[in-house]
Amino acid sequence: MFTRHFSSWPAGLPHSLRIPRTSVYYNLEVSATRYPECAVIDYYGSRIRYSQMKREVDALAGFLQRRCGVTKGDRVLLYCQNGPHFMLGYYAILRADAVVVPVNPMNLTEELRHYVEDGEARTIVSTQELWDRIAPLIGTSALENALIGAHSEYLTVPTDLPVPDFVRAPAAIPAYGGVTSWREALGAALAPGPHLAGPDDLAVMPYTSGTTGKPKGCMHTHSSVLSTSTAGCHWRGASSGAVPLAVLPMFHVTGMQAGMNTPIQAGAMSVVMTRWDRECAAMQIERARVTSFTAITTMVVDFLANPNLSKYDLSSMTTLGGGGAAMPEALAKKLNDMLGLEFIEGYGLTETMAPSHSNPPQRPKRQCGGIPIFDTDSRVLDPETLRECGPNEVGEIVMRGPQVFKGYWRQEKATAEAFIEHDGERFFRSGDLGYYDEEGYFFITDRLKRMINASGFKVWPAEVEAMLYAHPDIQEACIIGTLDAYRGETVKAVIVLKPAARGRVKADDITGWAHERMAAFKVPRVVEFVDELPKTATGKVFWRQLQERERRKS
Repeated sequence: MFTRHFSSWPAGLPHSLRIPRTSVYYNLEVSATRYPECAVIDYYGSRIRYSQMKREVDALAGFLQRRCGVTKGDRVLLYCQNGPHFMLGYYAILRADAVVVPVNPMNLTEELRHYVEDGEARTIVSTQELWDRIAPLIGTSALENALIGAHSEYLTVPTDLPVPDFVRAPAAIPAYGGVTSWREALGAALAPGPHLAGPDDLAVMPYTSGTTGKPKGCMHTHSSVLSTSTAGCHWRGASSGAVPLAVLPMFHVTGMQAGMNTPIQAGAMSVVMTRWDRECAAMQIERARVTSFTAITTMVVDFLANPNLSKYDLSSMTTLGGGGAAMPEALAKKLNDMLGLEFIEGYGLTETMAPSHSNPPQRPKRQCGGIPIFDTDSRVLDPETLRECGPNEVGEIVMRGPQVFKGYWRQEKATAEAFIEHDGERFFRSGDLGYYDEEGYFFITDRLKRMINASGFKVWPAEVEAMLYAHPDIQEACIIGTLDAYRGETVKAVIVLKPAARGRVKADDITGWAHERMAAFKVPRVVEFVDELPKTATGKVFWRQLQERERRKS
């Protein structure tokens, strides 16, 4: 067991936690019993109480079971932007003993089809602005039922906050076979059956990807989800008085845990925004007396660039943190100067349900992933020899702990490759290169896995390449990351055109074509045409050579 970091452990906290042997839904039941009249969600100034959330979650679960035929272990897609529909839909799926499959709302129809087919999902929970992407799948895939809401259903009081137009739009749920409106499902008031899901049953299956291209479902149990939500309550001292600003996307595990599951377990109130807006964020911090803000670097850059920031009272904030990419030293200092707060960085993956490491709040280090959290054993191994590395030696970061997923859905080979036996234990291979210092703090230096981090969104090159190959004029394509002043990193396509297209097809043609077929964060922002791509001895595209060449340009 790695213990070097224990000397920096937060004072008063145990090294090990007891994870509740319940379901994630049970946290809502407990908080609704304890704090029925307290708000669980502040949505642009409109508030939902715990008692209301539980009542509506139970009614939605009953509808899923009795009208949509959802049974224990079924996968149900949750295709929503941040908002009450995501949060209520998530807990309703769990109450129905099913498995939440959260889907990035930026994904388009053909990307969504993969989740339907791979997850064998027959039911989807979504909101009306995304309906046009869902409609082509009804009747042409396994998808049979759609439960569709409108964001405006939860805007119950007037507000001068800058609410997006699509959020204010009145409900206009399509009359379509298999489609039920949110209000109709609630109005049916169908009681769900006994809650049967337990700690070892699957709860959430967020998808991640890798060098093989197609996204893979990460199987998380109620217990693995509860491990990091429980850890979050203790590490940052979350209580029923906490008011987190929930702006990170909840389909991603960091936003899911920091903005929803941990606050609900603590009986706290989440201040939810469907779209990031720096002015709205500042207004809500002041009005709702927000106490914590979990963000990615690009959000912080934008927030601090607001020329009106000084006119807001931000004194209620006690905690500021995030992950996904190291916080630049200059920006961390600016944050500290303006708000008097240190940015608490953490490190984790979809496979670890958010954090496996986090900086101690009382003694954080900058541009550092932190120390292994409760019950987590992390090591650094030489990726070639698998020898365990010592302090300041770079290698692959591996970890084991209660938050580690069970494996990839229907991917036995990928699951086997993701784990390694070391020191008599089974460790998850992160694919990230890094080291730990003499005090046991871990630093991330690079990635073994081929992934691009664009403003916190993970872009998997093989997936984008597979889609580009559908372009009639592309002969070969290789996707690499390139530095971007705002996004940190962005997507670059190195393309060999078919002979007949050379000189005719322009970079804008490729970008425009991609915009119509893939989520915006995956679209190549930079396109370079070449006569040929470098190849390895086995004939594979030598992407690493292109990536290293691109890095040397910076």
